[in-house]
Amino acid sequence: MKNTNKDMLIHSIMDKTELSKKDVGAVLECMIDEVTAELSKGNKVTLTGFGTFKVSNRAAREGINPQTKAKIMIPAMTVPKFTAGKTLKEAVK
Repeated sequence: MKNTNKDMLIHSIMDKTELSKKDVGAVLECMIDEVTAELSKGNKVTLTGFGTFKVSNRAAREGINPQTKAKIMIPAMTVPKFTAGKTLKEAVK
């Protein structure tokens, strides 16, 4: 299994679109910034066919420190969540 990072993604998009590395990098950065901004406002971002980014609330819970086996309280938090769309799910099957 190969791990694709941001730079590899930029080069792949460059090859398919004939745009410069600078332009593709700027567009990708802008997309990441916009998705982050919308999620931080509590909004949902849907990319039809790809998936949905949304914010989920996690309740406080009790956990165990694996080193000391001591019980600890894990505070409630808000976390980002991604749900794959139908087209993406079918492409991965």
